[in-house]
Amino acid sequence: MSTKQFKNEKIEHYKKQFENAKVAVVADYRGLTVEEITELRRGLQAAQSDLTVTKNTLCKVAAKGTNFEAISELMTGPTAIAFGFGDEVASAKVLAKFIKENKKGEILGAVLENKVLTADEAKKLASMPGREELYAKMLGSINSPASGLVYSINGVMSALVRAIDAVAKQKA
Repeated sequence: MSTKQFKNEKIEHYKKQFENAKVAVVADYRGLTVEEITELRRGLQAAQSDLTVTKNTLCKVAAKGTNFEAISELMTGPTAIAFGFGDEVASAKVLAKFIKENKKGEILGAVLENKVLTADEAKKLASMPGREELYAKMLGSINSPASGLVYSINGVMSALVRAIDAVAKQKA
């Protein structure tokens, strides 16, 4: 396979990733072993994400004309990109957790909805609750007033039953 053909295939691969992704988190992977990168990939795959170790120049070419064109600002040194295809927060969460546990690597930033996030903003993105957590909190908020009403009525009924029982025992 010629070098030019290989590069074109890589560019097409990156373009497909950019077209399908909702978020791209850029990280420096220096210090990670092959086993650790494989472990990280598996964790990301479980979160509907994918990790790609990139060739910066090819990645910048592939990003042109996509919502991730601004990613070229983050592409310095050895970089890997975690593309998130499902929940926008999930890939950042998995990557941040992995880096924290292994004390290797570093989040350089992210691109979300055509906006570049700094490293600190990307870490804040990772600390946000995911879609499933937000759904659960929302349902809990909706369910809370109804549950409170049920418990209040139940409490009144229980007190009434105890009072009647106490009067019956007193008269007996």
